[in-house]
Amino acid sequence: MTARSEGRTRRAVVAGAVCVLVVTGSGFLTGCGEDPDAGTNGVGKLSADTIQSRTRTAARSASAVRLAGDVVTNGRTYRLDMRLKPEGATGSVTSKGVAFGLLRIGGRLYLKAGAGFWNHADGDHGTSAAGKLDGKYVKVPQGDPAYKKFSGFTDKDVLLEGLLALHGSLATDGHHEQAGTRTIRITGDKGSGGTLDVSLEGRPYPLRLQRAGGAGTLTFSAWDKDFTLAEPGKDETVDYGKQLPAS
Repeated sequence: MTARSEGRTRRAVVAGAVCVLVVTGSGFLTGCGEDPDAGTNGVGKLSADTIQSRTRTAARSASAVRLAGDVVTNGRTYRLDMRLKPEGATGSVTSKGVAFGLLRIGGRLYLKAGAGFWNHADGDHGTSAAGKLDGKYVKVPQGDPAYKKFSGFTDKDVLLEGLLALHGSLATDGHHEQAGTRTIRITGDKGSGGTLDVSLEGRPYPLRLQRAGGAGTLTFSAWDKDFTLAEPGKDETVDYGKQLPAS
């Protein structure tokens, strides 16, 4: 072997070693002549504005989704774990250490919570209300302020439309991975306006959102995976009338 051919061989070995390190460190190919968008749905090659438009369209048309994480609004943190579809939703919300369940089927909204939640009731209800409502599915009257407040957590289109907006000038921020799925990340105002990881596999669904201003981080999964919504039994349900105790 000549000195020249030995040099070429040595360079090839070094390049191969570097390639292995790149692949191992990032979890996907970002160098070595490989196209990071090869075998994907192609949205990684689009502009950030187009990616955001397509992911919002995909989210609106999805038949179901699971949403989990924290949302900070008006200085208050809500931890959500909701499964949503157009006709209803089921899941839980936690705020200030108190958890409650939500179930919506069509226009019927039920709230299920322990005595600790209802013990904050005002007026003459007090602990007697807590005992009656503890662990029951309480039907929320549509005219009650709680209906408007809590039904937003169960409305797929309203919730996603409000959450998936990034603020400021949009840009792409490289290829990443979320729960084993390759993603393209888009940012608003270089991240200060939020970041969104969009799936590069299948439909361009949003998979992870970091909201602007530290207003929470959410993950999205189980896209298009149906789930059952069942009316609670009569022995599990309490109809409190036209208005719930204030909580």
